[in-house]
Amino acid sequence: MRTTTSPSTPAISGRWRRTAASALGTALVLAGLGTAAHASAAPAATAPASPAAQAKVTWTATPCATPKHQGDLVCHSYRVTGGTTAFQKERAAETGKAAGVTPKAAAASPTGYGPSDLQDAYGLTDAAAAGGSGETLAIVDAYDDPNAAADLAKYRSYYGLPACTVANGCFKKVSQSGSTTSLPTADSGWAEEESLDLDMASAVCPLCKILLVEATSSSMANLGKAVNEAVALGAKFVSNSYGGSESASDTSYDTSYFKHPGVAITVSAGDEGYGAEYPAASKYVTSVGGTALSTSSTTRGWTEKVWNTSSTEGTGSGCSAYDTKPTWQTDTGCAKRTVSDVSAVADPATGVSVYDSYGVTAGWYTFGGTSASSPIIAAVYALAGTPGSSDYPAAYPYADPSALNDVTTGSNGTCSSTAAYLCTARSGYDGPTGLGTPQGTDAFTG
Repeated sequence: MRTTTSPSTPAISGRWRRTAASALGTALVLAGLGTAAHASAAPAATAPASPAAQAKVTWTATPCATPKHQGDLVCHSYRVTGGTTAFQKERAAETGKAAGVTPKAAAASPTGYGPSDLQDAYGLTDAAAAGGSGETLAIVDAYDDPNAAADLAKYRSYYGLPACTVANGCFKKVSQSGSTTSLPTADSGWAEEESLDLDMASAVCPLCKILLVEATSSSMANLGKAVNEAVALGAKFVSNSYGGSESASDTSYDTSYFKHPGVAITVSAGDEGYGAEYPAASKYVTSVGGTALSTSSTTRGWTEKVWNTSSTEGTGSGCSAYDTKPTWQTDTGCAKRTVSDVSAVADPATGVSVYDSYGVTAGWYTFGGTSASSPIIAAVYALAGTPGSSDYPAAYPYADPSALNDVTTGSNGTCSSTAAYLCTARSGYDGPTGLGTPQGTDAFTG
């Protein structure tokens, strides 16, 4: 259980807490005292589950959410394993045909939100149809996904998006040194993450070129080198869906890997509830929190709240222990950098559709986690156009917060009563959702 901390003393998160949790879970499984199932999944029942219980969405962290070595950063994603997702409930209401996710099996057709849903929810339908052409959006992850190009083609073909292949120059996959032939070791867990990231970039900016940069490992040094390589290869938008505990080295990492004026670098805020993680806490990036996204009868047609499943699962947020506060951030309850800046869908129960085939049954899966929200926001920046050459685009939303959907409901944990906004949504800026979610592209341009 996470220890409650004051705004000036963020909760320990990411790298070490995940290692301990993994070790405990493994020990319980070996002892016959537990399973690897998601914490919110219902225990095994001796009688048939009720329709309500059958509809309950369950999920599990992707394998890359557990570090291979102490100090490794981890991905921020979950894969739905059962129940009825928000997408399926909405389609059932339209068609009268009920459906649910079959545990541990791929689906023959999507079970999560697709491009038209995301574009509609965030006011991007027109922008996605016309914007992003010629822009390069980079995805930085660890290890190799041998099926990345083929899975991306499946996703885009199903949804009628323009082909984005190596052959037509739209898609490129390289190592952290820029090689297209000498790639990292393949890893099925990180491959799931890469499929999620590539599909979200495609969903929101279908005309963008996509550059996948694969780090040799999930260490900060290698992932940071991959970020630098993405920028060196011309990407003006770089998404990073990983993180870990803060450390005293973070300010040096800022300078070495994330200080790229003229480039919009997005980083997922984390999936373990209240507590700041790095590199989301870097003052040079846009930190991206997560929401639960559902249709509604409002004028917008959608509603959002803070994504929070339990005290240890939900969107990250908090007050950095090390990074100084950027000039564009003006909240007063945190003397240093506050996470997050903006947000997008992340709740697995209202998750997004992904096609994946490496190390799993080939087919459609539903994913959540702030790994989904980071590439979504990077793609929105790409739709908005190339940033000013000397700008840090994380500042852009603060100049026009009225151009965002303000998320005012929900919390992701317990924080100081004197700075409750760090873990609780409110009107205006708050930690879990930042200034809000996209309402078109106006908040993402200088």
